[in-house]
Amino acid sequence: MPHRRFVAVLDIGKTNVKVLLHDLATGTDLAVRTTPNVVRQDGPYPHFDIAAMQSFFLDGLADLVREGAEPIDAISITAHGGSGVLLGETGLALPVLDYEYRGVDTTRADYDRIRPPFSETFSPSLPGGLNAGAQFFWQQQTFPDAFDRARWIMMYPQYWAWWLTGVAANEATSLGSHTDLWDPQARNFSSLVERAGWSGRMAPLRSAFDILGDLRPEIASRLGIDRPIPVACGIHDSNASLLPHIIGDAGPVSVVSTGTWVIVFATGGSMAHLDAARDTLVNVDAFGRPVPSARFMGGREFEILAGKQPAASDRVALAEVLERGIMVLPTFAPGNGPFPHGVGRWTHAAEGLSAAERTVAASLYAGLMTATCLDLLQATGPTIVEGPFARNTLYLDVLQAMTGRSVSGSHSTTGTSGGAALLVLKDRSQSHEGAACPSPSSVFASEPLGSAFKAYAARWMTAARAEG
Repeated sequence: MPHRRFVAVLDIGKTNVKVLLHDLATGTDLAVRTTPNVVRQDGPYPHFDIAAMQSFFLDGLADLVREGAEPIDAISITAHGGSGVLLGETGLALPVLDYEYRGVDTTRADYDRIRPPFSETFSPSLPGGLNAGAQFFWQQQTFPDAFDRARWIMMYPQYWAWWLTGVAANEATSLGSHTDLWDPQARNFSSLVERAGWSGRMAPLRSAFDILGDLRPEIASRLGIDRPIPVACGIHDSNASLLPHIIGDAGPVSVVSTGTWVIVFATGGSMAHLDAARDTLVNVDAFGRPVPSARFMGGREFEILAGKQPAASDRVALAEVLERGIMVLPTFAPGNGPFPHGVGRWTHAAEGLSAAERTVAASLYAGLMTATCLDLLQATGPTIVEGPFARNTLYLDVLQAMTGRSVSGSHSTTGTSGGAALLVLKDRSQSHEGAACPSPSSVFASEPLGSAFKAYAARWMTAARAEG
């Protein structure tokens, strides 16, 4: 039985924010509270509502303490990529910028003069603030006085670790998520940090597994906790999904982390064939190792296509979509994914389709886009899907049909909580320390999609390449 069994996880996704209690002994989430991640439009630029999130986390943790039958033994953090923090002596020097803000591109030409090449960072050039280095550069050029007040530059999960402990840190999984700030082969900051003059401001490097310190006394008191609560350094959310599947080095595996973004990891793969123009890149796992990756904004696109409350898909709607060739072509998140230049469109008017047909078409689209990412990475081994798409059986069917390899979906509530919780137990030895890793379901026994789907997929691939 692990000594630190019940772990509270702060999970900051781009769409939703969660606080939950995870049981490491069983690999299950015992309680989950969720709220939308609000982007405020006031102030100098669109930014995340940090004060609202702080209140949500305090209230949620207090609820877990008051209502939970189990004690909180430790706290861990996981957060989306693409966001960084400028931290002054006592708090934010500037609001935390929403990485989708395109105003960052106004300094892109100047930034590109100091930006390292893809061969160094394996970070593709992305629009808006998706390259965290670009957003820091824009903030420095646009708000020089406020930027000068920043004592530390740090990534998003580590801001929340600082808020909980008062200890400033940086960590490789977030630095290695298309920031331009990390050299995955050298396992250190990239040349951008020195070129931009930020060397003295980067918070110290720590492992995701490090315990940064105990919960601040004033927060512990507010929560009604009268004992030390250790807080882990934190991890990039997709890497949290990856972590349970790479412990023990069981061999090549493809992990698909789904949420607002679909992030595809191909462990054991080569970096030599990555194509920056098609949003393939290198991420960095919790042990500091480079992992070939690909991505597209699949969760966001699925919501656009099928709605926030999609209808259930069925085989009748599937047959209709395949027979009529009803397709979604990429991309509805311009500038990202394997077809970044495509202009997303339906081949048939969406308003003339039933809700089930739209869900089917959106599921086929998400599956074919993911299969394209796996192909670009030359992925091998079984495919494990984490997050919301793990419950979409048609999506899993598509992956199985397209790859010819086993596909399974995780039962985890959030897809990230189990990996984040492991940080309070794990060390660089990769030992389990008695914890139960969140396990996926058994291999997904799909119903074969047949020749109609095969012909549909071939037509989709041809059209997607032509348009994207």
